[in-house]
Amino acid sequence: MSNFAKETVSIILGGGAGSRLSPLTASRSKPAVPIAGKYRLVDIPISNCINSNLNRIFVLTQFNSASLNQHIKNTYHFSAFSSGFVDILAAEQTPDNPGWYQGTADAVRQSLRHLDKMDFEYVLILSGDQLYQMDFSKMIEAHKKSGAALSIATIPVGEREAPEFGILKSNDENVITSFIEKPSKEVLSEWTSDTGEQMQSQGRNYLASMGIYVFNKDILYTLLNEVHAKATDFGKEIIPDSIAHYKVISYQYDGYWTDIGNIYSFFEANIALTADIPPFNLFDSAKTIYTRSRMLPPAKISGTIINKAIIAEGSIIHAKEITQSVIGIRSRIGEGTVIKNAYIMGCDYYETIEQIHQKTLSGKPILGIGERCTIEDAIVDKNCSIGNDVHIKGGAHLEKVDHPLYTIKDHIIVIKKGAIIPNGFKI
Repeated sequence: MSNFAKETVSIILGGGAGSRLSPLTASRSKPAVPIAGKYRLVDIPISNCINSNLNRIFVLTQFNSASLNQHIKNTYHFSAFSSGFVDILAAEQTPDNPGWYQGTADAVRQSLRHLDKMDFEYVLILSGDQLYQMDFSKMIEAHKKSGAALSIATIPVGEREAPEFGILKSNDENVITSFIEKPSKEVLSEWTSDTGEQMQSQGRNYLASMGIYVFNKDILYTLLNEVHAKATDFGKEIIPDSIAHYKVISYQYDGYWTDIGNIYSFFEANIALTADIPPFNLFDSAKTIYTRSRMLPPAKISGTIINKAIIAEGSIIHAKEITQSVIGIRSRIGEGTVIKNAYIMGCDYYETIEQIHQKTLSGKPILGIGERCTIEDAIVDKNCSIGNDVHIKGGAHLEKVDHPLYTIKDHIIVIKKGAIIPNGFKI
């Protein structure tokens, strides 16, 4: 294990209630949301840590954490001869603090007592709902060399996205000189930075915080327990004040990165994976994305025209056509069905031949997607039973709706987890 690996502890923030990603977060925490057909969002930061040789990892969570706990317990096992671990720290009531996590900074503050007995110099703080591949060892190296108290990973963004992020400015030595959290469009023109020729040619003139921080241990403890003992959020409180009193460095990242904060960004990130050369590369053995090993059979496909699709293992597909779509584990899709521009999350289990037979006799939809269906511009959450001749087509013509079986958000139809959609249903 390299030096920085021995010196660093990683903390992944599980996020709040994830209401902008609802209904996908109705029964699971945001980091547990399935992505790319076979992974979960939390696999991304954990895999980035493991690929950076950082294997002491805490995941902080409090909302709907059961499926996340189960996933981490079933997935991340290090050798008995390794000091590595991935541990869940769920919000807990203590005599000192009877409340839940009040924000990012409060969550880290409450978890510090679990770190006290450990030997480390640096704390890497990550978000649990972003899609990117990054070597954190380079960031930690740059942090050590600069002699900074805090380093913030930054990425150039355009005018449209800038108001959603913390925007900052730095000098020639990458020292951050000013910071504003989610600036309004009116003041944006004052916050442009020299992001380099390539980024400027794409209109990406603003340096945004990625919510990825490297803190010196002593500084973090001082900030959270003494200077800002009541502060709840890094972006709004800790970061702006740190810039005024400490050396804070910008570590500019120029790879692919997307913040999965809402249904539209989640949908776009998944569909983008089907491109010939996707911006996020799942097929790079040096940057493996780890997840639970399920021992599933290979996908079985009969008579289907497939173009630009990701099909996960364990699927049984008789569809007519699948285009620009992600098909998740254990998906069952019937004959004559057309799926375009959709994310089908798949299932957690198979129905037996007997169960399928009984349901068919009684006219009930079986687990999966039936025959002669059309599914377009939609997300189908896990364990749905969609009947025959069902027509689900998202688009700009649809109003925002929350129905017991589905939600329409950002013109995308989301079929809720476990929904049973009857034959001939149309949206």
